[in-house]
Amino acid sequence: MGIFPTNRRPLRRLRTPYYMTVFIQNLTERLLPLLLRIDRLALATAAIVVLVRCCRSLFSQKAEREIWGFISLANGARYDLCHWENAIGRARSSDVCVNFPSVSRNHAAVCRSDDGAWRVYPVNPTARVLLNGKHVTAPTPLQTGDVINVGGVDLYFFPADAAQEARQAAKRTKAGRPASPTLTLGLVTLFQVLLFLQLLPMRHAEGFPAIPVSFAALCGLMWGLYGVYRLLHRTAFEAETLAFFLTTVDLGVTAAYSPAALCKQLAAVVLGLILFFVLTVILRNLHLAVKLRWPVTAAASALLAFNVVFGQRIFGARNWISLGPISFQPSEFVKLAFILAGAATLDRLYAKRNLIFTVLFSAFCVGCLALMSDFGTALIFFVAFLCIAFLRSGDLPSIVMMTAAAGFGGAIVLHFKPYVADRFSVWLHAWEFTQSGGYQQSRTMSAIAGGGLAGAGPAESWLKYIGAANTDLVFGVVSEEFGLLLALCMIAALVILAVFTLESAAAARSSFYTIASCAAAAMLVFQAALNVLGAVDLLPLTGVTFPFVSIGGSSMAASWGLLAYLKAADTRQNASFIQRLPKKSAAEQIWAADREPAGEPAAPSGGFFADRPDIPVDEIFGKEADGQ
Repeated sequence: MGIFPTNRRPLRRLRTPYYMTVFIQNLTERLLPLLLRIDRLALATAAIVVLVRCCRSLFSQKAEREIWGFISLANGARYDLCHWENAIGRARSSDVCVNFPSVSRNHAAVCRSDDGAWRVYPVNPTARVLLNGKHVTAPTPLQTGDVINVGGVDLYFFPADAAQEARQAAKRTKAGRPASPTLTLGLVTLFQVLLFLQLLPMRHAEGFPAIPVSFAALCGLMWGLYGVYRLLHRTAFEAETLAFFLTTVDLGVTAAYSPAALCKQLAAVVLGLILFFVLTVILRNLHLAVKLRWPVTAAASALLAFNVVFGQRIFGARNWISLGPISFQPSEFVKLAFILAGAATLDRLYAKRNLIFTVLFSAFCVGCLALMSDFGTALIFFVAFLCIAFLRSGDLPSIVMMTAAAGFGGAIVLHFKPYVADRFSVWLHAWEFTQSGGYQQSRTMSAIAGGGLAGAGPAESWLKYIGAANTDLVFGVVSEEFGLLLALCMIAALVILAVFTLESAAAARSSFYTIASCAAAAMLVFQAALNVLGAVDLLPLTGVTFPFVSIGGSSMAASWGLLAYLKAADTRQNASFIQRLPKKSAAEQIWAADREPAGEPAAPSGGFFADRPDIPVDEIFGKEADGQ
């Protein structure tokens, strides 16, 4: 017996009545799918609002030209130098178009380095270039007021000094003003929360605790990067916002397929951010970027050659290298080197051997990829090469000839690679080969139709279990799980980045930035087009990834690296780390000039304008080009 009396009855376990259990179960089965569907519609709405806000911020103002000086003719005609490399010739495409019969189409060029020094380049060996009456045959430094004689025509050179450049920089449109980047990031955070809620029905799956941790880490990376931008007085975060939006979709696709792979994918995002910053530092210094061309080209060539010999074959292509537990695709990282090597033209502007070097390096890369049977990536490289070659030469007939030669090479490949020809035979006939060559495409189109506009949810999807679905068919996976609206938003995000790049490239400071940004945009958009159109049988299925979204560490890291090239062309004030802020001394000169008492005008410091105080600086650097 115990010490205390036990005359109380034991408590009965409360049991839920059977009818209540059935009611709760039916309510859960019917209400939960409805709530998840509403959540997916809210997910698509948040994505659309993010895209609209980024568009508003990116395209609210036109790309603003920067004037780094001007060239004047004896008759008073003036040509503004709006870039760091300016061609002089009779061609209409020349920056300084001198329409005289004695002037060659491409006669000379005046170029500015990133430290502010100017040089004149004689680019045509048969055309004489005189500097202050002396014949020049090599790049020669320029000073204010120098006379450049091309074809008997005297051109007077006048650069802008530091104070005038700083004044111009202060008047440029500040990035990020039309739409608050903080509010836009808040909407991206809401998007991440809504996407995480879609994964809650999988809470009993193995590895589920990694899902909230990964989403929280991605959100932390996003806000942390934005904090770094604000500390460094940078306000343009639209491109990074779109990249984080696409990366969030990638985490959703990865979590729905294999939560255990989230840590690897998040590590790839971190690696991509590191590449982004490294390339930003390199691109900030044009001299360093050009200097790195040869070692980067050698390293990329060696990596591709190693891949050809020791590569591992996965899904038909021998484009993987495995080092212990780590496997990666070298071709994804070679994309970054390919653009750097192709855009680095500043040391020998318009030199034919520069273009020949690009042709040889491109042929080597495409040849190695062909030997690996990675023809989709080879096609992406070729499109980027066409973009670089056209921007470098402007010679459309040569581009057409190169394309024809590539078509001939493709015909040879189809002859010696029968399985590639089989893909073309299935093209546009996927429903006739649903159990063979059209298996993936037909399943993808069925999944897209089944998902509809709002999607069926990650727990109900089945396309993700088909081979290579989360890489090559990821457009179909997103459409089935989260809806066609969100899948179309993915495409729109890349199109927005590409269109803004084309708009800003026209006002880019250097041809290096113009070529690099346009080539990177061409790579991203063409790769996405191959992925999407191949999955729905509008193009042959080539087996390439969707940038930022397909599962794969190499693709994710390389996509963030390409984003650095897109940012290079953005010349809006405080837009990116690549564009330096005005120096403090120059800012003080601006303040002193603006505070000068009336009636006692201060002559601008240095240069041609010191000798011509009657010409207002703001008028000189605000006029349109007056050339003929």
